[in-house]
Amino acid sequence: MSVWEPLLRFDEALLLSVRRWESVAMTRIMRKLTRLGDATSWVVVGLAFFAAGGPVQRYGALLGLGALFSVTVSQVLKRVCCRRRPDRGIVGFAALAENPDAFSFPSGHTAAAFGIAVALTGEGSWLGALSLSLASGIAVSRVYLGAHYPLDVACGALLGTGCGLAARMLVYGVHGLTFLG
Repeated sequence: MSVWEPLLRFDEALLLSVRRWESVAMTRIMRKLTRLGDATSWVVVGLAFFAAGGPVQRYGALLGLGALFSVTVSQVLKRVCCRRRPDRGIVGFAALAENPDAFSFPSGHTAAAFGIAVALTGEGSWLGALSLSLASGIAVSRVYLGAHYPLDVACGALLGTGCGLAARMLVYGVHGLTFLG
């Protein structure tokens, strides 16, 4: 038995316990949340920020960098770790949505959502709260829909947070982290 085995068993048990929430209405909500985390959604929002002009263009730059960093790092880690998605790793388990690729760890949707949310935090009281709430909803949706294990999502959130901070530092320098304290 590997040192990781107890953690991975707990991760699987947690995923299966989330599946108990399943209902038609909840599945509909979670699918909509997951779609909000798709790359197309982020591109549309980023382009809208750029099209608005003025200081709002900075939001587009932060969003783009947060997403770019998060997606790049998460995709590299997925190819290094090669963890199978729950529907391929648990006998009889079926995902409630299409999976974009074969690998689960870390969650790319969650990493991008948190990368963007953290990059935008500090840009206005409403924008940070809205984007962090959305990122949290996207993270929960990935587990609920069976696309990821909870550990995939937790690591995606941590990865995205670091990438969002890096995006802020690139745009603002060290002063971009002043919202932390």
